[in-house]
Amino acid sequence: MLIREEEDLDPIKTQIFDAVVGFDEEQTLKAKRIQSKRLLHVRRAIEQRHEEMELSPYLDNESWFEE
Repeated sequence: MLIREEEDLDPIKTQIFDAVVGFDEEQTLKAKRIQSKRLLHVRRAIEQRHEEMELSPYLDNESWFEE
């Protein structure tokens, strides 16, 4: 249980308290997972942009026809 042993609460109050604390912890973990996914998407977008900028001279369509 999450409540200190010296507290004199009935089992129902203890279960309610544990459920509320468990729910809060689950919401915190869910928010962290969502934030991690967002960060991963942003990081990947930045990497793709850098790749495009690095490869753009080689992928310039007009330069293909100038040879």
